[in-house]
Amino acid sequence: MGKLALHWKILIGMTTGVVFALVLGRFSWGSQWIADWIKPLGIVFINALKMIAIPLILGSLIKGISDLKDISKLSKMGFQTIGLYLITTVFAVCLGLVLVNIMQPGKAISEDTRNELINNYGGEVEAAQSHAQQQKNVSPLQPIVDIVPENIVNASSNNTNMLQIIFFALFFGVCIILIPEETARPVKTFFDGFNAVILKMVDVIMMAAPVGVFALLAGLIVDAPNKDLMAALLIYSVCILIGLSLMILLYNLLIWIFTGKSPRFFMKGMSSVQLLAFSTSSSAATLPLTMDRVERRLGVDNEVTSFVLPIGATVNMDGTSLYQAVAAVFIAQAFGMDLSLSTQMGIVVTATLASIGTAAIPSAGIVMLLIVLAQAGIPEAGLALILAVDRPLDMCRTVVNVSGDAAVSMLVAKSIGKLDEVSDE
Repeated sequence: MGKLALHWKILIGMTTGVVFALVLGRFSWGSQWIADWIKPLGIVFINALKMIAIPLILGSLIKGISDLKDISKLSKMGFQTIGLYLITTVFAVCLGLVLVNIMQPGKAISEDTRNELINNYGGEVEAAQSHAQQQKNVSPLQPIVDIVPENIVNASSNNTNMLQIIFFALFFGVCIILIPEETARPVKTFFDGFNAVILKMVDVIMMAAPVGVFALLAGLIVDAPNKDLMAALLIYSVCILIGLSLMILLYNLLIWIFTGKSPRFFMKGMSSVQLLAFSTSSSAATLPLTMDRVERRLGVDNEVTSFVLPIGATVNMDGTSLYQAVAAVFIAQAFGMDLSLSTQMGIVVTATLASIGTAAIPSAGIVMLLIVLAQAGIPEAGLALILAVDRPLDMCRTVVNVSGDAAVSMLVAKSIGKLDEVSDE
């Protein structure tokens, strides 16, 4: 397998993981054996990626900003990045609302199935509700307060504090530009070397990606819900998958129009990233590979990737925002509720803001979804209706999240002349 491209190795690992789990699952001892001896390998792989996420953001952002040497470039890049992220997020929410109102997947959920899910997942719903309650009881400006860390060391101890790390890195990088060049040189040299070491760690960890995704997929299969439940939620899943597919088409269309690059070029360059995102369900865990492939395969300059992608992994969640819109209306339909136009417009605003505040980790969107449900007056207990199929869909929406980050980085790079020519072949 040494000569195979990484995305093919990952695909082989995913396929063999599914087959392995299905075969062993037929034995009475198989599922438990996989949970004890295979699934932990996937957890180790995820932990290794999360381990370098914060060092990568610190190193890449500080290096990228200090390389600019001109704060005006930073402000131009920042406005374009945030603007594009907001536009694609609002579009994703609106698209989700259109699809769910047309397909009406909630009508397919029977009362018996709903009651069974609430009984099975009641504990998880209560846990998510407690987290959401903390979010609802804070000031409207609390998200701004939360961006500035009290203690950068404490903030660095938790991968869910990415915005605080980004704020510190931006502040630190800008101050490097502001002090005399002679004084800043030793600090900049350190972070240049620090960033190079972290990127090498990415390469080493990704050598284990095929084994990691094998273990992750095998563990997911043995934890999957029963087939009858999956069939009851099929229309809901298809609705989300159609929306996510349309978002991928949108990214390719924007890239083709504004950069002249073909969809084949974009999808080929992002294939290994998308497969890893699918298997990990984490934009943060995928970030190291995303940065590597966007630079090497898509031709985006490091000056852009080191700024746009870390921010995107935290605030740009197009797949998550689309899912939250579909899930909210789906739950309302399942409970026989008819949502007014104004209520659904409120979902657009809330889902957009919730997606920005969603941590880039598996299933974090579930917690933020409760905020959307509360705003729309939808029973929060209805969250149990979608927990059974959330993980597979989480894997798919993470693919859209990372693809959107990469697409925006290409658009920003093209606008400031930082998109290198890379052959489509």
